[in-house]
Amino acid sequence: MHRIIHTFKKILQLLFNRIFYVAVALMLQLAWLLITAWRLAAYSKYISNVISMISILVVLWIVNKKINPSYKLGWTILILCLPVLGVMLYILFGKSRIAQAIQNKYAQVQEESLPYMKQDPDVARSLEESSQSAAVQSRYIHQYSSFPVHTNTTAEYFQVGDDMFPVLVRELEQAEHYIYIEYFIINDGVMWRTILDILERKVTEGVDVRLIYDGFGCLTTLPYHYERFLREKGIQCQVFNPFRPLLNIVQNNRDHRKICVIDGKTGFTGGINLADEYINQKRRFGHWKDTAVILKGEAVWNMTVMFLHMWNVIANSSEPIDHELHLPHHFHPDSFESDGYVQPYSDTPLDGEIVGENVYLNIINRARKYVYICTPYLIIDNEMMTALCLAAKSGVDVRIMTPGIPDKKMVFLLTQSYYEQLLEAGVHIYEYQPGFLHAKSFVCDDEIAVVGTINLDYRSLYLHFENGVWFYKNKVIQDILSDFQETLNYCDPISIDFCRNRNIVIRAFQSILRLFAPLL
Repeated sequence: MHRIIHTFKKILQLLFNRIFYVAVALMLQLAWLLITAWRLAAYSKYISNVISMISILVVLWIVNKKINPSYKLGWTILILCLPVLGVMLYILFGKSRIAQAIQNKYAQVQEESLPYMKQDPDVARSLEESSQSAAVQSRYIHQYSSFPVHTNTTAEYFQVGDDMFPVLVRELEQAEHYIYIEYFIINDGVMWRTILDILERKVTEGVDVRLIYDGFGCLTTLPYHYERFLREKGIQCQVFNPFRPLLNIVQNNRDHRKICVIDGKTGFTGGINLADEYINQKRRFGHWKDTAVILKGEAVWNMTVMFLHMWNVIANSSEPIDHELHLPHHFHPDSFESDGYVQPYSDTPLDGEIVGENVYLNIINRARKYVYICTPYLIIDNEMMTALCLAAKSGVDVRIMTPGIPDKKMVFLLTQSYYEQLLEAGVHIYEYQPGFLHAKSFVCDDEIAVVGTINLDYRSLYLHFENGVWFYKNKVIQDILSDFQETLNYCDPISIDFCRNRNIVIRAFQSILRLFAPLL
């Protein structure tokens, strides 16, 4: 009897869950497409021939587009195998007017802020004198993301969310003027309730509190129209791209960034969302290994502008970026301590420039001794695969750390499908055994590192809004290296035999997943 009641409760929970209705709506739309495709193809051989011609023309159009070859291959196979359905899906998932509207607004707010994003020539000159290679990497970031490199900034690195959370609470408690928060996932629990309590109190103290969360990332973690609840408490809130049950590419463009800016002089970022599993208050996939950094100083200006860019886009606002009000020195007239070079940057999926991937490629291609990488997902294109393999073949010590316990089993199988080619080239791969590794970090040659939100997968590199921090000769670089080396003690190395001796059915399934990886 108890089992029957438990099952009945499960069914009720499913029926009253928003995700259930979203899934049903999407499945009905997909079914309609399949039925339409089948009827059109079967109606007449003339219609079938016309559809075949259209399919070939669409394929030629795709092949000549300036997009990643992996996308071209996936779409070409789908359209040639299933002409009507493939063409329909491509039309639905091509660049939509909504995505174009977002990009136009994003480009506009970026353009308006350019006068405030000029590179300090003394900092650029100093970096070039220190390292031509590092200066080249920094110039690329500034030119294609608009964010300059800074000195007069210190950073602290956190090996796990458990260490970051109390520091975040401390800094929020000290806010006097404004708090800007932008996260992919917010979930009710110890972490969010603690933060929300502080935000409510800060609003009553006259602090300008603004919050952005992603509509899909919070689809199952926050109640419907949660932004109205927050606004009633005095917290200004915007939802990025609210998820709607429609088959359209714009739903693929998510705000995956994690940013918290306090009074313009303190900033947090990294892989940690505002949910209890990220600080190991809740166990989902074993021990949750994640990383973050706190910046204090002039480089926080970049993060402030990132947030205000997104705020103006989502709110469709023309609010100018008050340069004087938001500068780090406005509320901190004293000099900031300087520690190396720090360059926070962001990446948009709508401008055709894959800044996130190119920053990683620059690090790999210019490495002399080693590159150590943490990523929860390893779903890479040919350019990244070539760079990693070439570095390893050239004698660079390339090591990649991935989770031992997956959060998504199919994605984990896809990640493992890339192991064999990398191992054959001399790349070392390790799986973190205590649980899920969610960290996204690069460290190279004791000199350069990146910590941020950017996974090594197609979604992060091509579809999401992302952000990261590029470091050169900063103290945290040694901390990131030490963390990687210590975490190796909790990892199992992956052998080539593991890949070659897998069940033939699994290997076949992985091959199919690889084929359509860019479209997943």
